[in-house]
Amino acid sequence: MRDSPASDTVLLQLMWLASPALPVGGFSYSEALEAAVDDGRVSGEASAAAWLANQMALAPARADLPVLAQAHLAWQRHDLARVTWLNDFIGRTRETRELRLQSEQMGRSLVEWLRNQAGHDDERLRHLATLAPSPTWPVAFGLATARARASAAQALHASLFGWAENMVQAALKAVPLGQLAGQRILQALVAGMPALIARALALPEDEWQSFTPMLAIASARHETQYTRLFRS
Repeated sequence: MRDSPASDTVLLQLMWLASPALPVGGFSYSEALEAAVDDGRVSGEASAAAWLANQMALAPARADLPVLAQAHLAWQRHDLARVTWLNDFIGRTRETRELRLQSEQMGRSLVEWLRNQAGHDDERLRHLATLAPSPTWPVAFGLATARARASAAQALHASLFGWAENMVQAALKAVPLGQLAGQRILQALVAGMPALIARALALPEDEWQSFTPMLAIASARHETQYTRLFRS
């Protein structure tokens, strides 16, 4: 039986939100991968694949994805107090200035994108724009997927695939790697996504964390790296 037009529309909205062409600047960040290349920790396809797989499991899967799932549900319920708490959590748990500024810049950019969509007169969007010191990316993405009438699980799939595609593109430039190597890395990342997303959806709040010491050190070093292509 063919899917309904409504489900087709949701799928298209999620593909749009996951696209590197979304004007939020995700392509301009390497999330310390560039520093790892400079340090010699990442030097080819195998080490890039291992770095990104470990980062995906230890960073977004344990912090941003659980927050996104809860933000998505909070936006659906119009629970603005919960949204504010989640946004504060993201701001407090970024381990470096670069990573915090990335989340804030992408969050603000997504606010502007949402304002240009049909039906922009939404109290939830007005609340998102007033979050201090800035809307953050997982919370803003949660509103975008709630407005698209996606499920929380669909929201996490779109977010994590978008993250992986941007990170692979960063690896192609920073390592550098060829296009086929990038596709092999992306294939491996995609294979690990379903289990990470299922765990993120079930992860209790007291187990959320972004404790990634090596990533934090690499990110801090990147802030003063002599030459660089990426903003983080």
